[in-house]
Amino acid sequence: MIPAVAGRDIGAILAPQGDRRQPLSGFDSDYSDIVDYILRCTHRIWEQKDIGLIETHYADDCPIHLMSGEANGLSEVIDGTLRTLGGFPDRTLVGEAVIWSGNERDGYLSSHRITSTGTNWGGSELGPATGRRVAFTTIADCLCRENRIVDEWLVRDNSHIVWQLGLDPVAVARDQAEADRRASSEPAPWRQAHLARVRAEPQTPFPDGPWPAPEQNPQAWAAAFVNRILNHRRLSQLRETHFPNVRVHAPGGRSLFGHGEAIGWWAALLGCFGAARVRADHVAAQPTADGIDIALRWELVGIHEGPALYGAPSGRDCYILGVTHWHICAGRVTEEWTVFDEIALLRQIEGGL
Repeated sequence: MIPAVAGRDIGAILAPQGDRRQPLSGFDSDYSDIVDYILRCTHRIWEQKDIGLIETHYADDCPIHLMSGEANGLSEVIDGTLRTLGGFPDRTLVGEAVIWSGNERDGYLSSHRITSTGTNWGGSELGPATGRRVAFTTIADCLCRENRIVDEWLVRDNSHIVWQLGLDPVAVARDQAEADRRASSEPAPWRQAHLARVRAEPQTPFPDGPWPAPEQNPQAWAAAFVNRILNHRRLSQLRETHFPNVRVHAPGGRSLFGHGEAIGWWAALLGCFGAARVRADHVAAQPTADGIDIALRWELVGIHEGPALYGAPSGRDCYILGVTHWHICAGRVTEEWTVFDEIALLRQIEGGL
């Protein structure tokens, strides 16, 4: 049995774990399972500042997928880590969940939800140092083979950071968009490819019938969430999938409670983007002491035509890379976390990327 993260003291997590609990061919001998690998190497790189460990834990050509662009290779991973620590040198990371899938042959894919704290003592991509302390959520989806991360999808609640720094998210995004336009007058090819891929998803028939049981078939349950609630706008069905007292954590540090606020947020997000389409990219699930945790990585594309969340409609194409985690007990969601980079989204709305 591979221990979950919730409820475990950091000392117990980082203590030697003993014999291997699952096959890990090619992994360093001190890792006992994929959860131990993710938590321990993250602690070593970020908390202990052993940045060079990236050379033995990332593939030479590892792509990093973000809403603000795509990075490739060890040097970009190392440089990005150093830039982040330059802005927040006392950054600490607390693992909240590692929801994984896969196997030794094909690779393990982990969805690692992290709460970070830090003080903005240095300049960063968001602006000059403010001296303010922040706390924010990040989710890193990592495909791991033989001790190395070979592919990574990274989502961070950057708008929550900006609010806590006392900055204006639109102003920050506008400055970044101006820099994008100075660098190139052409749309970024990687973003155009994502827009085309999601729009190429086939339309599905109107969905009806009973919901899949999440504990028995989490992949079908997550696919139904995307197809029914998001793509077919059957938002009222969230009352079937979530408990009435559900807590939802959304970008910008939003903390929502109950059916009304949860449905309202998803409705507002979809309403911002005409012809919005959502694609499910990956689902992972792991049992917990009281139910199951499910992780869904997804993409949304649409035209900015609604004013609910992101200002006056711009008519611009927009792309979102998001990850949602659900904690489910007795067949219904008790807590939900959805993370994506609203600064990168506003940057698109302001004509960047």
